[in-house]
Amino acid sequence: MILKITPTLKNLPPTVIVPVAAGESLPAAIRAMADATGIEETLVETDFKAEQGEVQLLYKDTIRFFFLGLGQSPTFQDVLKAFRSFSNKYRQKLSEKVGVSLLHQNLSGDAAIWVEAAVNGLILGTYQIGRYKKTPNGNGHVLAGPNASIEILAEQSSAKNCERAARHGLAIAETQMSVFHLVNAPSNKKNPADLAQWALDSGKKYGYSVKALGKEQILDEGLHALLAVNRGSEYPPAFIIMEYRPEQEPATGLKKIGLVGKGVTFDTGGLSIKPSTNMHYMKSDMGGAAAVFGAMEAAAKLQLPVHLIGIVPSTDNSVDAKSVKPSDVIDSYSGKTIEVIDTDAEGRLILADGLCYMARNYKPDTMINLATLTGSTVRTFGYHAAGLFSNNDTLAAQLFAAGERTGERSWRLPLWDAYKDDIKSDVADLRNFSGRPIAGAIGAAKFLEAFIEGHPAWAHLDIAGVAFNDSEFSSQKSATAFGVRLLLDYISHLE
Repeated sequence: MILKITPTLKNLPPTVIVPVAAGESLPAAIRAMADATGIEETLVETDFKAEQGEVQLLYKDTIRFFFLGLGQSPTFQDVLKAFRSFSNKYRQKLSEKVGVSLLHQNLSGDAAIWVEAAVNGLILGTYQIGRYKKTPNGNGHVLAGPNASIEILAEQSSAKNCERAARHGLAIAETQMSVFHLVNAPSNKKNPADLAQWALDSGKKYGYSVKALGKEQILDEGLHALLAVNRGSEYPPAFIIMEYRPEQEPATGLKKIGLVGKGVTFDTGGLSIKPSTNMHYMKSDMGGAAAVFGAMEAAAKLQLPVHLIGIVPSTDNSVDAKSVKPSDVIDSYSGKTIEVIDTDAEGRLILADGLCYMARNYKPDTMINLATLTGSTVRTFGYHAAGLFSNNDTLAAQLFAAGERTGERSWRLPLWDAYKDDIKSDVADLRNFSGRPIAGAIGAAKFLEAFIEGHPAWAHLDIAGVAFNDSEFSSQKSATAFGVRLLLDYISHLE
């Protein structure tokens, strides 16, 4: 992909996209583009209202002008969504050279923000979900070709920032699409060794260290909760450790951030087996791991000034004579014993080992875990927000703000000690589930809190409702890469 910044409307590419916000400035924006290009403005003013996703196609000589509506007061996510939808729907009408014009001055704020959103959306619109089809859908997307280029038409004063933003948008989109492939893959194409290999390949390509522990090493380390969940599986578990530091570190030092992602490659529920209706969607139960993978890779690509450690404990949760049983008491890396009330509450078991391992061995300044953990979160927020839990008000506020900026939103729920009874056990140090159909997301968070070694700045994001969703880009639920942009934005705003 070739990216280019041009401060003029001369020598335009065959396709030019003009993103326009609705409101009082709309007529002036149309007039500005009409004056600069010779387009007849009357019909545009009559037919085009710049509603979210609205498209008006006009021709001038050999150039297609697409006016793309963004709605009133568009956010970053609004722009990204509009461009991704446009790229997907109009793939057959685009040329391999596409321009995006910001010269009409209709979007308020920093032009670079809109450039990053536009490029990110255009590239995400090229994603093809049918990876395992023998006959691909259509002829592919022209912007995915080797000679594709995107030209940003922006003021000279913002050219440098716009170029950097365009490259960020492209780099992040490429990683997000890799994450799409991971989460959308069926479990027979995605076992723990495959996740480990993804991380090893990414680390080698982008210059960060990756270590993948196999079953014997996991046993030697004492990661007993991960091993317990893995007992019913034909595939050995993996414990993946990644570490990134920028090539040039600032003199003031680096913040050390620890990320832990749930890597359950398929979840049957174990002996507490799930209903069959939507079990096929449980291939997405490693959405937290995918978010950590994506954040690690993108941070390394962009050389963000942060010290990142990522840990992904990975296994599937299957049914077998050797599977862990409800009422079993298992060990954990922390030394605490756990009474297993429900084998379908397995994600918190492997995260317990991951969190404790992170806290003891790396001692990060901040620790964040992400997991498709509970249906309770989906029942609370639907498919629009993650559940946010934290023992640190500043960290919670930072993650909330990052979600508002990126559109990957979260809402905070309590961690009050009143909920400790949910994990109280008569026969072990704690139990993995209360056994009651109430406060499920909070009970899970309280369980995880018991394994952070008293870390003062920890957050848990329950992304069950947002990592895998219905959209216009697939006929069934598919991956969203939720968490990648959220984490990158949070990292980018660290002081």
